[in-house]
Amino acid sequence: MAIGSGLGGQLGIAAESTYGTFVAPTVFPEFTKESLVLKKTTATSAGVAAGRQLASASRRVVTQREGSGTVDMEVMNRLMGVIFQAFMGTTVTPVQQGVTAAYLQTHTLADVFGKSLTIQKGVPLTTGVVTDKTFTGCKIISAEFSCEVGGMLTVSLEIDAQDVDETQTLAVASYPTGLAPFNFAQMGLKTGSFGSETARDGIRKVTVKFERPQAVDRFYANSAATKAEPISNDLTKITGSLETDYVDTVLDDLHTSDGGTSLVWEFLGPIIASTYRETFRIKLPVVKFDEAPPSVDGFEVVKPTLAFTALFDGTNLPAIEYMSTDTTL
Repeated sequence: MAIGSGLGGQLGIAAESTYGTFVAPTVFPEFTKESLVLKKTTATSAGVAAGRQLASASRRVVTQREGSGTVDMEVMNRLMGVIFQAFMGTTVTPVQQGVTAAYLQTHTLADVFGKSLTIQKGVPLTTGVVTDKTFTGCKIISAEFSCEVGGMLTVSLEIDAQDVDETQTLAVASYPTGLAPFNFAQMGLKTGSFGSETARDGIRKVTVKFERPQAVDRFYANSAATKAEPISNDLTKITGSLETDYVDTVLDDLHTSDGGTSLVWEFLGPIIASTYRETFRIKLPVVKFDEAPPSVDGFEVVKPTLAFTALFDGTNLPAIEYMSTDTTL
């Protein structure tokens, strides 16, 4: 019997072969909070009946069903690939590095059609009974990564789901040993020419947000109140910010000139084997700074926050590189 509070909660995910078709979860990420809920649209008959003062319960119908919400978690050194694939779009097979236990995943930006997840959450009653709520046809609409001084690398996922099912069997969660979060002590940030970026000093906090706009309102006849798979309906938006101490004017000058620079944000963990380390890396071939206001606010060290937008350099696409011991997603 589980604990009758959030301590007994769980979350399981699996990649779907067909949008909206349940797949039993195989990966159980540790999460900090979630807000996934069923959203239903109802309509109630407005017909006149002599003397009736209230709408009739039998005349209320559900015309649309869907799910939505967010999931927040720390970015771990394993088991994250299925999530990265869902919002980056590329079908990825981990590549073994030499003859070692290290495997590299390269998630390059691509269309996300055909990339959906089953997300099953277990919500404990106070009695310790864990109830099942299974969200099928889950599309990741946005993913925001963040890390600051003294903290962990976290990600917040915005989810759109086709439907919610409470009749599935709750999967038995399993958590492998050796999981560890990436953290500030492992963090580095580099800028410069693509492929030859150099480390930047004074970086205190970094956020990067991927937004994958999609038409999530594709409700049609013959679909039993659920939607067809969302399709991309706008350009991908990648934005972020750097909180810094004002140690030099390199990035400030780029804001002034509206010049572009490649940006690499990476976390290098322990060595897996040989020279291969546990790695999480975001590569943005060109970013431009929208705001970089160094201002003096009293006696404290000047700490500008530089907001940026990632763009296409004409050749190289944004990518997430993930090195772990995972042989599959």
